[in-house]
Amino acid sequence: MKQRLLVMNGQKLVQNEMDGTWKTIKVTKAPDLKAGIYNIYLAKEAETINHSYEGLIVHIDKDFFYQKSGKDFIKHPSKYFLKLPEVGKNITVQYDNETTQTNETIPTKTRKLSH
Repeated sequence: MKQRLLVMNGQKLVQNEMDGTWKTIKVTKAPDLKAGIYNIYLAKEAETINHSYEGLIVHIDKDFFYQKSGKDFIKHPSKYFLKLPEVGKNITVQYDNETTQTNETIPTKTRKLSH
């Protein structure tokens, strides 16, 4: 089943594709998420052996949490974490052998200087 997030006006709509059309199944607040469409059905499974991911948490369901890391979405299995991160937080998720760790990070903003 395809699932996406539609973020607008401070709201997050969780939508499933049914018979070629998108149906809204849940509406919640969208803390710190930019307006847009987040196609989380394209999420890649997290590599859970000695790998790390940095990015914004965009959605949490009963089995996974979804992170936007660069241009990709990463799907992390919730069962590996004692405490789940919050939607809208920028975090680093670190997988080391049999352990996991999350740390909140501060995104860096870059500016171009014009002459």
